[in-house]
Parts: sequence; structure tokens; C-alpha cells
Amino acid sequence: MRKIVLYSLLSLDGVAEHPDRYVFEFDEVMDANLARVISSQDAVVLGRRTYDDWAPYWPTGEHQPFADFINAVPKHVVTSTEPTVPWANTEVVPGDVTKHLRQLREQPGGDIGVHGSIVLARSLLAADLIDELRLVITPVQAGEGRRLFADGDVPRRFTLTMAEASPSGALLADYTVRRD
Repeated sequence: MRKIVLYSLLSLDGVAEHPDRYVFEFDEVMDANLARVISSQDAVVLGRRTYDDWAPYWPTGEHQPFADFINAVPKHVVTSTEPTVPWANTEVVPGDVTKHLRQLREQPGGDIGVHGSIVLARSLLAADLIDELRLVITPVQAGEGRRLFADGDVPRRFTLTMAEASPSGALLADYTVRRD
């Protein structure tokens, strides 16, 4: 069975929204970490807001290795309407995303990535569909913005599988979701 892996940039106080406001440096260790994360992914699921933000940018984006990856990978976009900006390898998921992802997990292939997409990430965590978290926690207090974990979320446990500090002070942390 394929794994669904959530990659998220976070501020020290847990904000996931607008990482451009708290990720001031993306150093070589963070680049290598991102390359490691995407190397096992052969599909991505995105929420509509992230799609609308990324579709005009990434086809000409130059941040490697992510630009080549995100432009080539099959993208499953959760939305009830067809996006207005076309992007290669995009499939619209108009209905039940949990059903779609459960079916996708059963197909042969690599990991399924969730990038950005805070609302989608929260719903997949609530549906117990996320298998691993790959977090980049920056040493900045954002103060405000949507967080990956919201007040009122069902408590859950995670197992730390990797932790590394980057030269710019970011903490790279991988967790598996415990289901015991």
C-alpha cells in the first residue's frame, strides 16, 4: 500500500500559511531534504487554493529540484470546479477526496505527497489518511496565520523517525502517524 506523506513548512509557533513570511533562508540542507522527500513521490494531491497559487508560478519556477518535480508529477486537485489556469498532469477530484485517496493508495506506485494545502491537510489528518509528516520548522515566530494543527483537533500520537538541524536553524523532522 502506498503512503500519503505530508510535507509542510512551519514557523516555530506552528503557522503553516504563507511560508514566505517566515522562511527567510532555504539552505543546502533544506534543499537536500526536499529532494529526499519528493524522490519517493510519484503523485501529489493539492487543494484548490494551493493549485491556484502554484499553477501560474511553477511552470516557469526555477527552484530545483521542486520545479521539475511538481511540473511533471500527476497532480490530483481537490475542487468542485475546473481550474481556470491549466497545468500539465492535473486531474480534478470533484467528489469525495478520502474515497479517491483510498483508491489511489491501493494502486501500485510510490508515495503520494501533500504539499501546502492546509485545509486539505487538516481534513486528511482528521480522516486518518496521512501516514507520515515531513516538517521543516523554521526558527521564527510568525504570530498569526493558519496552523497545521487547529484547536479542537483530535489528539494523536506520532513517532519521530528523523531529526536534523540545518545551517539556517531550521529543524527538519519526520514523523510517522501512530495507529496503536
